[in-house]
Amino acid sequence: MMLKIKRVPTVVSNYQKEDAGDSARPVGGCGRNCLKPCCIPDAKLPLYAFKKVNKVVVGKDSGLRECGEPPVAFLDSLVLGEWEDRMQRGLFRYDVTACETKVIPGEYGFIAQLNEGRHLKKRPTEFRVDKVLQPFDENKFNFTKVGQEEVLFQFEASDDGEVQFFPNAPIDVDNSPSFVAINVSPIEYGHVLLIPRIFERYPQRIDRESFLLALHMAAEADNPYFRLGYNSLGAFATINHLHFQAYYLAVPFPIEKAPTKKIANLNGGVKMSELLKYPVRGLVFEDGDTLEDLSNVVSDACICLQTNNIPFNVLISDCGKQVFLLPQCYAEKQALGEVDAELLDTQVNPAVWEISGHMVLKRKKDYDEASEANAWRLLAEVSLSEERFQEVNDLVFEAIGCAELDANAQKLQKVDAASSSAHPSVMAAGSQECVVQQ
Repeated sequence: MMLKIKRVPTVVSNYQKEDAGDSARPVGGCGRNCLKPCCIPDAKLPLYAFKKVNKVVVGKDSGLRECGEPPVAFLDSLVLGEWEDRMQRGLFRYDVTACETKVIPGEYGFIAQLNEGRHLKKRPTEFRVDKVLQPFDENKFNFTKVGQEEVLFQFEASDDGEVQFFPNAPIDVDNSPSFVAINVSPIEYGHVLLIPRIFERYPQRIDRESFLLALHMAAEADNPYFRLGYNSLGAFATINHLHFQAYYLAVPFPIEKAPTKKIANLNGGVKMSELLKYPVRGLVFEDGDTLEDLSNVVSDACICLQTNNIPFNVLISDCGKQVFLLPQCYAEKQALGEVDAELLDTQVNPAVWEISGHMVLKRKKDYDEASEANAWRLLAEVSLSEERFQEVNDLVFEAIGCAELDANAQKLQKVDAASSSAHPSVMAAGSQECVVQQ
């Protein structure tokens, strides 16, 4: 099955070349039209002010309709319209719409994309992979160095509780606005970055306020095809400046189709489950009386992993009503020489999108030979062992303070690894220690 995506010609952006001269750059400031003090005074950008809808549970007078077929929504048209404009202006490193994409036959429907341009032109990682928390470094690439033309709009809560749009709003640096910008090395059509409080220059680490902003964006989009993702350092984040990624994909992610088993009822009506029959062990958080309840639980779990130096990825799905938390150890195993050479040769770095089932492949050979078994084999190397995963669960339980542990939770801890894997022969086994040591 081939996926149909729009194809628009594009060229490599001059704005993204580190050694580019002043050609095609606006006059003024440093000449790069960046987001630093040299260029930001008197600058104006569009502003989308979202309505703070707090209820998330369908059927509980939530104020949100069920996330079903995508509506014609203003945020959708704004994101895609502005993204299309940047494509036509040539601000991307390569033409992602020319990438071949297919759904791999099998039970889960893994998606394969051949994206040779991302491998060749993506910005390299500039920090250690053995520490989840690292200080922000002004001298390394960060999002204040991007061109203003890469920013689609500012994204803030409205003052009066209603959605508003201002096409030419001042940038209030003192209040550190949040920006939505293009990802110049896109994985899919409409691939954007949410950069919370950009001028605070936070490193790549989750906090409650920023995670709630990401959930608000998912809820505001109100489109089941729009998901947000987060990669920690050590889990294939490539820039140490706080950001989430997001894009549209009009098929279910395999992880969204995986069965789950509830293990706890948490404060605020949040349900916590464990993924079953999926190559990467992970936790799923759903529902909640309010968006903030769900955000607080998940962000506290993420903060726990950060504090304990455990790399992780997050997928925000179902219009912000479902969040997958996926601790992983691929980079550590890679550094220790414990990953099979055949897998290393693929040069695939399994970050949130790959773990969720959207496999971004860099070699034609791997794309042509893509199969569910091959995808499963790679992702199994990402997963913590059953023993270590339960240790991580214990840390998370302690951090978030369970209101009611499900009766099945204790049984789950004793379940044989084969019962949680449809392909037990390729799952990571044993008690391999995967936590990155500080």
